Amino acid sequence: MSSGFIRCSLLLLLAGGLMAYDMPKGWRIGGNRPNDYEMGVEVGSGQNGKNAATIRSYRKEAYGYGVLEQRISSDNYKGKRIKLTGFIKTKNVDHWAGLLMKVESKCTNPVTGKEQRKIIAFDNMYNRLISGNTDFTKYEVILDVPDSASDIEYGARLTGAGQIWFDGLKFEVVGKDVAVTSSELKEPTNLDFNN
Repeated sequence: MSSGFIRCSLLLLLAGGLMAYDMPKGWRIGGNRPNDYEMGVEVGSGQNGKNAATIRSYRKEAYGYGVLEQRISSDNYKGKRIKLTGFIKTKNVDHWAGLLMKVESKCTNPVTGKEQRKIIAFDNMYNRLISGNTDFTKYEVILDVPDSASDIEYGARLTGAGQIWFDGLKFEVVGKDVAVTSSELKEPTNLDFNN
């Protein structure tokens, strides 16, 4: 065998290893540095040997974040409280990871006159982040969907280096007796910095 053939075979194997995941139907890649992450479905890596979605950094040091998300219309959820539940497993996550959900409305940019989206409810678990090495654990994000909403985005996020797997997602309407998980404050708090 020629050394050129062996080199070419090794390159093909490496390229195949870097593109090992297929994108799940209906999902998309996002984040501020999506090209720093590999995302998709890892067959058999979920709970009980089922499939799981995964986000993995290409580098040992990563400074952005990658998101695997889905966007739906808010039409069936206006005026309701919604809950996203899912299980996340982490490996060598050096910054943080979590589920995320945001509710958006459409508006017109006063400068450009173009239609754009405005976030009106948001939770990415920043106030209860996941890091390090963890086994599959259940998490949830709960938000209100105002009548002015146009879209709902949800999924999972990895910030920095490492890898996460997520599965067992459930999206449902819950009662108003279930508290929202958004970290937004409702009233001014600790203005004298004593707490």
